[in-house]
Amino acid sequence: MTVLVALPVLLPLLAAALSLVAGRAPRVQRALGVLVLTAIAVIAGVLLKEADNHGPVVLQLGGYAAPFGITLVADRLAALLLLVSALVTLAVLIFSIGQRITDYGRHTASTAFHPMYLVLCAGVSLAYLTGDLFNLFVAFEIMLSSSYVLITRRTTADRVRASMTYVIVSLASSLLFITMIALVYAATGTVNLAALPEKIAALSPGVQTSLGLLMVVVFGIKAALVPLHFWLPDSYPTAPAPITAVFAGLLTKVGVYALIRTQTLVFVHDVGWTVLLVIALLTMLIGVLGAIAQNDLNRMLSFLLVSHIGYMLFGLALFTVLGLAGVILYVVHHITVQAALFLVSGLITRHTGTVSLQGMSGVAKAYPVIAVLFALPALSLAGIPPFSGFVAKIALLQAGAQVGTAAAYAVTAAAVLTSLLTLFAVTKIWVGAFWGKVSEPHQDPDPDDEVTVGTGSTSTGMLVSTGGLVAVSVLIAVFAGPLSAMSERAAADLLDGSAYRAAVLGAEGSG
Repeated sequence: MTVLVALPVLLPLLAAALSLVAGRAPRVQRALGVLVLTAIAVIAGVLLKEADNHGPVVLQLGGYAAPFGITLVADRLAALLLLVSALVTLAVLIFSIGQRITDYGRHTASTAFHPMYLVLCAGVSLAYLTGDLFNLFVAFEIMLSSSYVLITRRTTADRVRASMTYVIVSLASSLLFITMIALVYAATGTVNLAALPEKIAALSPGVQTSLGLLMVVVFGIKAALVPLHFWLPDSYPTAPAPITAVFAGLLTKVGVYALIRTQTLVFVHDVGWTVLLVIALLTMLIGVLGAIAQNDLNRMLSFLLVSHIGYMLFGLALFTVLGLAGVILYVVHHITVQAALFLVSGLITRHTGTVSLQGMSGVAKAYPVIAVLFALPALSLAGIPPFSGFVAKIALLQAGAQVGTAAAYAVTAAAVLTSLLTLFAVTKIWVGAFWGKVSEPHQDPDPDDEVTVGTGSTSTGMLVSTGGLVAVSVLIAVFAGPLSAMSERAAADLLDGSAYRAAVLGAEGSG
């Protein structure tokens, strides 16, 4: 069973190498990607069941025991997010394959996309499973290098310029990250997550607070927390729809996951952290107000992405079992819904030829299937019952009311207001894009770049993969009971940490 923990990282890396070798065999590339991501989803399901029944599954690489060796850990939270992420990356890959076949034909190979996409998947898996800060840094760097290649493939100078914002900010956060690791190691003598709590507790309160805030800044840039979010709305909308979908669905959530893991396992918070609550409030409101002000469909979805990161930070800042359970539910819901919305945006722009809400209309009349695929995740994002967003938001609102402090009440009220404003934003999209008479499609301004619009053509694979993601978001609501129970168990593990430490360090590490 422990060997399975390494496979979600090793399989995509090996498949990426094989895919690069098979650069002139498109069918081999496509089959490799689909098979590997399907295998990762199955492995994640097995690991989730094992972690839920028997505790964290730990692999000590190279035979060197923690805290000196490299440790991979699959607990309930890591395995659950790995499973959801594998399903999303699989759906996005199928969408991308369908799009490429539609645009370039079945026999046209892609030298860079499949290898880089698989490397990105390996980085995401490593981020969830790693048991130390340094390899978490390595995971982020793997994601950065592969995402830069994906976001700049066959694009224009203006889009490269926008993508450079993403790269420069990511490199700056990487410098902060490696500096933070050096400071942690200098203060504690280890970077192993299971060994750090005891070492951190021995430091002075000022040093603990400083390290905690530095981690919030480092991972806050990755997660796009306000005011560290400025890079996201300018860089994500420039990429092709599949790339934007996987970026929006996963990369920011990896930053949120790192925040959750470090702030619960490494640091002790007996009460809510007011600083995080304030940041959560600002992230919710500034993000959703920024979305309402947009006329560009992708920029509006990007600002909504920023806004709803605030909900995850809200539950984390409470540091209660109910709050963290709400965060886990919200992350699972948001990964699927946000990726689905960006895929639907790609379908819309292929038919309308524009991302401007003022330049499109009548999509519901002309393409009713696309209208349904948009409406379901949009209503879920707004928190309308009985969708998954409603279930996750109710858990967070209950957690805020349970804490009962003035700061918690304020953020709870902001969460309700943000939900209403989100409904207004998605209604604005519906009125602008879906109502009215059918508009003539705009011509593709640059037919030679990777972002193909205005063709009016979609494949069955594109619709099925998008529909599959929408179906997963609906299933989250259908199985809300078991998923909520598992989220509560995962949240209890996060706040306690003894099971994680015992599994990694042995029985003596659980004290």
